[in-house]
Amino acid sequence: MFETRAAVARPGAGAFTWESVRLEDPRPDEVLVRVVGAGICHTDLASRDEQLHTSLPAVLGHEGAGVVEAVGESVTGVAVGDTVLLSFDSCGGCPACLHGHPAYCRSFIPRNFDAARPDGTTPIRSVDDSPIGGRFFGQSSFAEHCVAHERGVVPVKAADEDELALLAPIGCGVQTGAGAVLNELSVRPGDSVAVFGAGAVGLSAVMAAALTTATRVVVVDIIASRLELAKEMGATDVINGAEEDVAARLGEVTGGRGVDHALESSGVPALLRQAVDALSVGGTVAVAGAPPVGTDASFDVNFLLNGRGIRGVTEGDSDLTSFVPSLVELYRRGRLPFDRMVRTYSPERIEEAAADAGAGEVLKPVLRFPS
Repeated sequence: MFETRAAVARPGAGAFTWESVRLEDPRPDEVLVRVVGAGICHTDLASRDEQLHTSLPAVLGHEGAGVVEAVGESVTGVAVGDTVLLSFDSCGGCPACLHGHPAYCRSFIPRNFDAARPDGTTPIRSVDDSPIGGRFFGQSSFAEHCVAHERGVVPVKAADEDELALLAPIGCGVQTGAGAVLNELSVRPGDSVAVFGAGAVGLSAVMAAALTTATRVVVVDIIASRLELAKEMGATDVINGAEEDVAARLGEVTGGRGVDHALESSGVPALLRQAVDALSVGGTVAVAGAPPVGTDASFDVNFLLNGRGIRGVTEGDSDLTSFVPSLVELYRRGRLPFDRMVRTYSPERIEEAAADAGAGEVLKPVLRFPS
């Protein structure tokens, strides 16, 4: 074990506090990573606020980027010195994992939200030797160092550590939105795509939709600045839900036909209902927004009978080894400019970064750890 620093979320605190912690050496299937960047995602904030499955105290963070410092004896995919992005954990042996869909691993929830290894242990302890939840989404990257499961560690080339830190959001938010469009929604020539919620996931979906043969890419939000950015990122039409009749405008945009594909990224049940009601015959809503556990939504069942569907999406159905590098390459070629959503913060400003994200003042905060 060695000592490092981590942002610990403790029960009832509703905050992150930097503490000295002790980190175990990597087990055979684990990788020790020096973190250079970590994106802050809605899931981190919801877990901090005890709205999801994770028990506290724990170290959160699941959009990590860094440099490998040690590997377990069975690790073959990365080596010491490699620059890597960190993403979700999966078992590797269930039917979904074996068929290239690790985001739908049968043990996804415990492996990613329990903040523990499958055997119940955690690699993180406080300086007084009490356990602190670790391996959140296989990594717990709100820390100067983390021990990550090898299946969530993806080697990528980076010009320098500044660029590497900038790539961190690909590990969750970017791949969730982009993958929902590119992996889950079968967009055909001439189709329409509507995105409800212009946060980091929603705008990633917009950029991905702009890469397809869809002729209309519509974005619904209530923040004017986000709608303007959506237009710059590929939206053909934007609707301000605070000022316009969303259903009427969607009908106008689609000639009364309804939208062929929709993504609900906000986690607001009322918006999910709007997305479902906007579907054309045979259309599908991909649901990526995660409200608090136990949230219900309602639909007109008969409306779904004409081939309309609702599809839950996790991590954009990403096969990390192929999809993450492809997104990096799209970014470098200027075709996925997600960096326009990013604002960097020093680790000490994590509370400010979280507050800015929660207030909608920044789309994707990234903690930039010193080299």
